[in-house]
Amino acid sequence: MSKVALVTGSSRGIGKATAIALAKEGYDIAINYARSKSAALETAEEIEKLGRKAIVLRANVGDTEKITRMFEEFDEHFDRLDVFVNNAASGVLRPIMELEPSHWDWTMNINSKALLFCGQEAAKRMEKNGGGKIVSISSLGSIRYLENYTTVGVSKAALEALTRYLAVELAPKGIAVNAVSGGALDTDALKHFPNREELLEDAKRVTPAGRMVEIDDMVQTVLFLVSEESSMIRGQTIIVDGGRSLLM
Repeated sequence: MSKVALVTGSSRGIGKATAIALAKEGYDIAINYARSKSAALETAEEIEKLGRKAIVLRANVGDTEKITRMFEEFDEHFDRLDVFVNNAASGVLRPIMELEPSHWDWTMNINSKALLFCGQEAAKRMEKNGGGKIVSISSLGSIRYLENYTTVGVSKAALEALTRYLAVELAPKGIAVNAVSGGALDTDALKHFPNREELLEDAKRVTPAGRMVEIDDMVQTVLFLVSEESSMIRGQTIIVDGGRSLLM
C-alpha cells in the first residue's frame, strides 16, 4: 500500500517542490492550498504524471474549524497518513510600532497554531499505522533579527518550540517531529519584500558556501527527515543556510 503525505501550502514554492519530491519517492499526496486553486491543480497534475495519486484540499490552516474539515475531507480519499509537512506560512511585514492585533493573530494562527492543531489531527491518523513523520518549515528570523519581520520571526520561534514539545509527546506513538529552517531563498514569498534584490545580493556575498540556498536544498533536508535514516533526530530545527548565520 502506498504511503501518503499531506503538505500544507503546496501549490507553490517549497511546499510544491516538497510534494513533488515526495511523489517521486512513492508517496501519494494531499495538496493543501488557501487561495490558488489553479496552482494546486497544476501541482496535482504534475504528481499524477509521476503515477501517484494526488488530491487538493482547500483550507486556511490558521482556522481550526477549517483544519478539522480538511482532515475529514482527507479521510474520504485516504485511510492512512505517514508524513505531514507543515509548510503553509503567512505574515505581516511591518516595523514593530506599526503592528496591530490583527496582524499578530493572523501570523501566529497560520504559522504556529496550525502546527499544533494539524499536528493533533495528523498524529491521530499516523498512530493507526504505527507512526509517522512531521516536518515544519521555519526560517532564520526565529533566532535572528530581520527587518520588518517581527510577526513572522516570533511565530517561527513558537513553531520551533512547539516542534520540541510535539517531539516528546508524540514519540510514544512512533512519530518523529522536526523542523527545517532556511536562509534567504528566492521564492515567491520573497517577491513581497521591498528590498528583495538587496537581500539576494547580500545572501550571495556573505554565505560561506558561496551561493544562495535553493529550494532543493530545503527539500532534500525534508526528505532526509522523513526517511528512516533520521529516526534518532527528534525535536530539532536543522538550519540550511550555507553557513550564513555563523557570521556576524
